[in-house]
Amino acid sequence: MELLLDPNVWIAFGMLTVLEIVLGIDNIIFISILVGRLPPEQRDLGRRLGLGFAMITRLLLLASLSWIVGLTADLFTVGGMGISGRDLVLFFGGVFLLYKASTEIFVHVEAKEEGGPPDTDPADIKAKGARLFWSIIGQIAIIDIVFSLDSVITAVGMVDQLAVMAAAVIAAVGVMLIAAKPIGEFVDRHPSVKVLALAFLVMVGMALVAESLDQHIEKGYIYGAMAFSLAVEALNIRARAKRQEAVGGA
Repeated sequence: MELLLDPNVWIAFGMLTVLEIVLGIDNIIFISILVGRLPPEQRDLGRRLGLGFAMITRLLLLASLSWIVGLTADLFTVGGMGISGRDLVLFFGGVFLLYKASTEIFVHVEAKEEGGPPDTDPADIKAKGARLFWSIIGQIAIIDIVFSLDSVITAVGMVDQLAVMAAAVIAAVGVMLIAAKPIGEFVDRHPSVKVLALAFLVMVGMALVAESLDQHIEKGYIYGAMAFSLAVEALNIRARAKRQEAVGGA
């Protein structure tokens, strides 16, 4: 009860919730892009499962604080540079994100259809849909671990109380769950925004790899560049809409 009456706890909770939401932006974009490849009737379930995995991963990591602290200790050295468990997770997670985002950009820009001729057997269609669904959920779960590890380490450095950290994670995931659907639908409606979002994920993947090599890149620079690009694209979208209105009214 004393914890709930302490104003410092509420300030820490608010700051940490906002930070978790900001750190979760790249996670939302990744989930929205992958879920966009599912049939419309499966997308809401995919978003909920993806963000559910994100919340569970964060809570499990928070419950393993001693293990988290151990991850920052060097396991071995390469060329005089210490490599920790966190570095390995960030490196391979960053490489995976670079590969996945680059592949998605290629498929989107080149308009390549994946797979062979369309199936006509209902059983094959259902099996293929199930494989695609769980493949996407698996990819989301993998990248959730990377993003969760980074955000939990940040949370541990900001707040001492485990209950406050867990409450902030749950609140942040709740906000992301509300925001994920409109963000995903907006990205689907505007292909150029999808390419920008994928480019943002490429930058995030590069930043993760650099971070694993002790080369810190402020995420503020990445977010700032992306915000500027989105502002320019918003003007382009508005201009295209006005041109379409002019053509329709002519």
